[in-house]
Amino acid sequence: MALFTVSGSPHIHNNQSVPKIMWTVVLALTPALLASFYFFGWSALLLTMIAVVSCCAVEYLLTKFLLKTQPSLHDGSAVITGILLAFNVPSGLPWWIMVLGSLVAIGVAKASYGGLGKNLFNPALVGRVFLLISFPNDMTSWPVPGGNFHSDALTGATPLGILRDGLKQGESLLRISNALPDNANLFLGHIGGSLGEISAVALLLGALLLFVRKIITWHIPVAYLGTVAVFTGILWLVNPALYINPLFHLLTGGLILGAFFMATDLTTSPMTGKGMLIYGFGCGVITVLIRVWGAYPEGVSFAILLMNAATPLINKYCKPERFGSRTLNTNKIKIQA
Repeated sequence: MALFTVSGSPHIHNNQSVPKIMWTVVLALTPALLASFYFFGWSALLLTMIAVVSCCAVEYLLTKFLLKTQPSLHDGSAVITGILLAFNVPSGLPWWIMVLGSLVAIGVAKASYGGLGKNLFNPALVGRVFLLISFPNDMTSWPVPGGNFHSDALTGATPLGILRDGLKQGESLLRISNALPDNANLFLGHIGGSLGEISAVALLLGALLLFVRKIITWHIPVAYLGTVAVFTGILWLVNPALYINPLFHLLTGGLILGAFFMATDLTTSPMTGKGMLIYGFGCGVITVLIRVWGAYPEGVSFAILLMNAATPLINKYCKPERFGSRTLNTNKIKIQA
């Protein structure tokens, strides 16, 4: 006798599961983690381990004793939050600040909404923004990359920071450009910055795995990166003496990390292709507005969080038409006639 299971939509038509998706994302983040180790040494691995362990510990305690549900650390979601949180901070960040960020990321941005799949905002970005506002000096002290096992004693500015400070001081873009890393160093990662924003090639390798395993689609990354490229390209063409070329914007800061690994978060991003394009476009516009005219040299975290808040509205606007609704409306018109 056949056993039929009746359930509500959406219906799963493949062998994907939450743990498979989450651990695939962890695997995709591994190249960037290895790159951070190469450029910043043991401190990068230690800080990432502290973030992962503290996120898992907070999730276990809150789910077991506060939410009164079975802890599900095996699904890997807390591990991803820990890695992404570590990827958004400098390698020299004190360990206790990292633990505090983990508490906010899991406790405030995730558990307070009911746990996995119910949060409105990306937990890692909430933790990062909280730390940036609360500890601005520690969050903007960028160790200089120097290869394996090096000391973090020396600090320097990020490429976006150099650009912003130079323009504020009235320096010409030509003179500022001489102090910026070339495109090769931007692509490979020999620059200052957060752990997860220093190597574009490592992040792109991980993103390729996500596409191959069909964890993400092209809509959000293409819309996000394309909007930034077009917007900054127009500014550059209008006044190249004041605005830098779009390739610099694409390769610096947390743009690639955000476009492929954080903006595409399944819980906090739109469900339809049209909605994803709108969402990615909004992320791109806000990022450029903050980078070019805002108070911060980087705008990826704020852009994604703001568009997270807009996701329910986007989903409602792009809600697919229900099956059979046209037929029902046509019959209704005929009856009224």
